[in-house]
Amino acid sequence: FLKITEGCDNRCTYCLIPSIRGSLRSRPAADLVLEAERLAAGGVRELNLIAQDLTAYGTDLNPATDLVHLLEQILKRTDIPWVRLLYLYPTTTSDALLELMAAEPRIVPYLDIPFQHVSDPVLQRMNRRYGRRDLEDLIARIHSYLPDCALRTTLLVGFPGETEQDVETLIDCLQRWQLDHVGVFQYQDEEGCAAHRLKNKIGDSEKEERFKRVMAAQAEISAGKVQKYVGRVEQVLVEGVSAETDLLLEGRTRFQAPEIDGCVYIADGQASAGAIVPVRITEAHTYDLVGEIV
Repeated sequence: FLKITEGCDNRCTYCLIPSIRGSLRSRPAADLVLEAERLAAGGVRELNLIAQDLTAYGTDLNPATDLVHLLEQILKRTDIPWVRLLYLYPTTTSDALLELMAAEPRIVPYLDIPFQHVSDPVLQRMNRRYGRRDLEDLIARIHSYLPDCALRTTLLVGFPGETEQDVETLIDCLQRWQLDHVGVFQYQDEEGCAAHRLKNKIGDSEKEERFKRVMAAQAEISAGKVQKYVGRVEQVLVEGVSAETDLLLEGRTRFQAPEIDGCVYIADGQASAGAIVPVRITEAHTYDLVGEIV
């Protein structure tokens, strides 16, 4: 993982990051490229760029720069085979970034873009600077550049003032959008957050019920989405012997981020940790895949 900024300038009402870590502070591109070179020299096979908001990178520097230029330098100066982008803000995910991803196969076709919700009234109370229509346009734009791009998002249920209709809208959007990976969390009051002062709090039992409904809806979607991989040959980054059993190897496709998504269990074939090998997918479960090296 390579953290490219500290702090954040987004003032989401549920988040304490700006008050704890301060305003956005981007690391100079030269420093980041040097660190990427050191990681590459050490044998790193996948570089995950992280920040509270990757798309804000460089806007505070003098002269200003951006994520696209940073990526171009990292790609030019290293030979790391996979570069992954984690945590982008919806409305500042640019066409220039999507064009670079489409042109550069080393940037894996995977984007983690936290939506937090899809209901316009909830998003307004969260101080997120977009609405449901913006999210729909973003998804269409991503798929126009990257038809096979895997999309991950994070959702927060039980936010103050959230109605039953808001939850139904959320589930309806998940069913229509068919996102690959969704993390769902229950809102919790935090002293110091603006949302702590909002009225119409949701009770714990109601939050739990809404959480379970959204999770169940997405589990069904995920189980259907992974079926498309059966029969396909995918490049898999081998991470070593499986934690489940030493009879299996374990790895990930380009469409699975480390630690948060499912994995690929390799039931046949040998490879060393760090190798990227072709694997024919033979089974698909709700989140995980099973395959054999070809």
